[in-house]
Amino acid sequence: MTTTAVTTKIGIRDVRKVFQVRDAGEPFVALDGVDLDVREGEFLALVGPSGCGKSTLLDLVAGLTAPTAGEIVIDGTPVTGPGLDRGIVFQQYALFPWRTAQANVEFGLEAKAVPRRERRERARHHLDLVGLTGFEERYPHELSGGMRQRVAIARSLAFDPDVLLMDEPFAALDAQTRESLQEELLRIWDKTGKTIIFITHGIDEAVYLGQRVAVMTSRPGTIKEVVEVAFDSRAGDLRADPVFGEYRHHVWTLLRDEVAAAQVLERKAATSRG
Repeated sequence: MTTTAVTTKIGIRDVRKVFQVRDAGEPFVALDGVDLDVREGEFLALVGPSGCGKSTLLDLVAGLTAPTAGEIVIDGTPVTGPGLDRGIVFQQYALFPWRTAQANVEFGLEAKAVPRRERRERARHHLDLVGLTGFEERYPHELSGGMRQRVAIARSLAFDPDVLLMDEPFAALDAQTRESLQEELLRIWDKTGKTIIFITHGIDEAVYLGQRVAVMTSRPGTIKEVVEVAFDSRAGDLRADPVFGEYRHHVWTLLRDEVAAAQVLERKAATSRG
C-alpha cells in the first residue's frame, strides 16, 4: 500500500496580531497564537464568529499587513508583503466601472507587462472558465452581481497565482446565485488545482466547499479545531446527504460557544462606548 505525502503550502506559525487603537487605553488583540498548515492544492474553509479575526488572518497571508509576532510562510519562504503568487477575491467586487469585463481581467496582466495579444487570450480563457463567454465587452453596471463576482474571480486567476484567498466572496449574493457560484468554484478548483483559503460565515457553505473546515475561536482569534470533511462522492445533491448534516452539526457545536462569547464581547464594547 502506498501513501501520498502531504505537502504544506502555507504555514501559519504562532501568529499574533495586535492593533494600537487611538484614544483607547488597551491595545486591540485580534489574533493570538494561530497555528495552521494549509496543504498544497487543498480547499480550506475558515469559519468563526463575527470579529474573531478571520479577515485579519487572510490579510496577513496576503501580505497586506504584518503579524505582531509569529510568521507566515509560503513554500517555506516568509511572507513579507503582497505577491503575485497570491490572488485575492473580496466580498465587494472591486471592479473598475470604466473597464469592460475583458479589460478588468486584463488589468493584473498589464501590471506584469504581459504582451497585449497574450493578455487578451488569457483574459478570454479565464472569462470562459467562469462561464462568461459572450460577456467580454460588458461593463460592470451591465452585469448581475453574480456575474461581477465571476469577473473578479477570473481577474484573480488570470495571472496564475498559486494561492487564491477569498474573503466571503458570495455573502452579498442571493441564495440561488450563491449556490450556483459555489458549484462553479469547485469546478474551477478541480480544474486548476489552486490552493484556496475561503472565509465564510455560512456553516453549510464551509462544509459544502471545504476539504477541511478550520474553526476559529472568539476574539482574540485562534484555531479551535480543524475538521476533515470527506464524502464518498461530491456528485448529486450533497446537502441532502445525511453525512453532510453530521458535519454541519459538528461544526456548529464547535462554533456555538464561540458565538456566545463574541456576543458578550460586543455587549461589553457597546456598554463602554455608551
